[in-house]
Order: sequence, then C-alpha cells, then structure tokens
Amino acid sequence: MKIKAAVYGASGYTGQELIRILSRHPEVQLTAVTSRRYAGVPVAKVFPSLAGFTSLVYADATPQEIAALCDVVFLALPHGVSMEIAPAFVEAGRKVIDLSADYRLRDLAEYEKWYVPHKSAALIGQAVYGLPELYRRQIDKAGLIANPGCYPTCIILGLAPLLKNGLIEVDSIIADCASGVSGAGRDPVVGSLFCEVDGGYKAYKVGNHRHTPEIEQELGVLAGESFAVSFTPHLLPVKRGILSTIYATLKRDISTAGLQDIYASFYEVEKFVRVLPAGDIPNISSVCGSNYCDVGMVCDPRTGRVIVVSAIDNLVKGAAGQAVQNMNIIFGLPEESGLAAVPVYP
Repeated sequence: MKIKAAVYGASGYTGQELIRILSRHPEVQLTAVTSRRYAGVPVAKVFPSLAGFTSLVYADATPQEIAALCDVVFLALPHGVSMEIAPAFVEAGRKVIDLSADYRLRDLAEYEKWYVPHKSAALIGQAVYGLPELYRRQIDKAGLIANPGCYPTCIILGLAPLLKNGLIEVDSIIADCASGVSGAGRDPVVGSLFCEVDGGYKAYKVGNHRHTPEIEQELGVLAGESFAVSFTPHLLPVKRGILSTIYATLKRDISTAGLQDIYASFYEVEKFVRVLPAGDIPNISSVCGSNYCDVGMVCDPRTGRVIVVSAIDNLVKGAAGQAVQNMNIIFGLPEESGLAAVPVYP
C-alpha cells in the first residue's frame, strides 16, 4: 500500500517542487494539496509544467480535514504559520515534515529573537533537525521533522568533515553564499523582479540574515562548542541554485588531496553528497533539479586557510528534495526513492 501524502500550502515554489517530486514517487499517493488563494483551481492550471502528472485541485481545508486523507503531511508554509498548523497533525498522529523555520532552533529565546513569538513551543523538543547526513538515526524515529534551511544545508554539509575532525579554527569561519531568485519565494516583490535582478549581483541582509542562528546551532553541535560565524548571502540572477564559498583557518598543514580523502571518507555512504576530485570546484549548473550537494575544497598554504565550495539546488536539497528524503527514512524506504533524477544540464 502506498504512503498517502499531502502538501499543506502548495502554491509556492517549494510546494510546486514537492508536488513535482511526490507525483513521480513510486511509493507515494499524493492525496491532497492546499491553498487559500487557489482554492478550487486545478494544480496544473497554476503550474502548467505539472499537467499530466497530477489531477489534484487545490483545497482550502482545515488541518483536521487533511489529516484524514494522509499518513504524512509536508508543511510548505511561511515562518510563523507552521507553528499554528503543525499541532493538529501531530495530535492526529500524522508524520509532519515542516519546511519552515518554526521548529529548527532548539533555543526558544533564540527563535523569538530572530522570528516571532512561538505559539506551539511545546513541540520544539519533539522536533528532529532533518539533515539526514547528520541525524539519520533520529529522523528514523521522529514524528515531527524540522526540514533545514537552504543556506544552512549548503554550509553545514560543506563544513561537517572539517569540524568533526577538528581541523579548523572555529572562530575563523566566513561563509559567502549566493542563491537563485526562487529562494525569495513566488510572491511578487520588487527586489525579485526580472529588471531588478537581471545583470546584477548583490549582497543582502548583511550581518542579520535569520538563517544565521540555525547555521551556528548545527556547526556548534559538530564542533562541540558554541561560536559565531560570518555569513553573507548574495542574490544571483538565476532561477535556482546556491553556491557557498566558505573560508577557515587550518589548525595544521594538510594538502588538498589529503583533505579530499577526509571528505570522501566522511561522505562515503551518502547517496546525495558528491565529493569532487581534489582541486575541482562545484558549479550550481551541475546540481540543478537534483537532490545532490557537490563539495570541493582547496588548501591554500600561503594563507594557512582552506576554501570549501559547496553547491545545491535550493528548491530540492535545500527544501523539497530533502523533505522527501526525510520521508523516505521515516517510512523505511530507500533514500533515493523519487529522488534519483539526474541534474538538468545545461
């Protein structure tokens, strides 16, 4: 019997990506998708690319109504909204995979500092951070998954082998990251308009991006100590992809080839992390449309630093694909189920 899945809040780019992946998943029946804005409208009318893949119509339904139709629900809702919806699904005994930030931060005060007052804080302790490469065993038994943010996913996977092996000075980490415009969502915003973005490249939310505490939380767990990170996001004039260039001071001399061996060993069993040959550098064009994270690194003996470059599709490994990967783990399916698509190139 197939897993019955629903997407609550399915009219944005992440919701569309969830529908795209789940509609082709061999072990899933997509039973319901919701949207207040498009209630009564066929999904394929809103997203013509999905014509022939789903006949579902958007519903404006309560969590209780949707819970009766599914085994697992994906919450593709804005930050601050999921916390109002998730409790009903948890109470109904459904598996919940939340793609907002509402349950990612374990420190309630830290969440409320960066976001809004929390309305279901009692669930924070139940949530498992949904990065399979680090939390697979916990995800396997979880009822509520806090799906990671796109920038944190790219940065954490880029740095995890260095931190777990104690190879870098933690207070030296600088992460410069660039994202495609789809990361800003589907709602019309002046800064995301074609004429505003095309031909440009700019930093934004410098020094105060709300993914910062999530990045620091998880890097701190890897290192076994708390520390601050310099994180600066940039907007690329492309639709998809995140490229992270991360700098850190090495604690000892090591060659690029030696470091590549450490990364290859660390990610040896991971299906969705591709460690590139020594000296090769990732390109977002090589991961678009896929659930892969490509990682490359170079040691610079002149400065005593390592430069790590990681690349993901922000809508797939950075959101919907990772959410489906988490679902696969929860239900005991191969992690690549529904996610085996080859990256789209060119």
